[in-house]
Amino acid sequence: MHIKLINYGYKKAPLRAHYNDAGADVHSTHDYLIKPHETVKIPLGFGVKLPDGFAAYVFPRSGLASKGIICEIPPIDSGYTGEIHAIVHNGSDSEYQIYEGDRIGQIVITPVILAEFSDEEFEERGATGFGASGK
Repeated sequence: MHIKLINYGYKKAPLRAHYNDAGADVHSTHDYLIKPHETVKIPLGFGVKLPDGFAAYVFPRSGLASKGIICEIPPIDSGYTGEIHAIVHNGSDSEYQIYEGDRIGQIVITPVILAEFSDEEFEERGATGFGASGK
């Protein structure tokens, strides 16, 4: 599948380390100092044109996640063509410096099921959760 990039000033396009990797590395467009337990929105310099039935997500990189630096993963809908941002959270107790060009996440494109919702009557199972099955 070919996904068209929309250039909002990126210096490095998303890039897979290996042809069969699920995610393609995305890079910071600026320097950021993220304080402990702070969340920042980092522009990536590009947008994407996704076909209907697909969504994109900026997932954490495993090396950063192991240090407590993670990307939140809200979906990027097919109708959104603005600049994509990585929402990066520092879950550690130390400041973390990101430099322009650093790999800060990985974009993953996935198919989605476009469900239709209704309020039809259904056989009620119960409203308890979190261990309600007795296990």
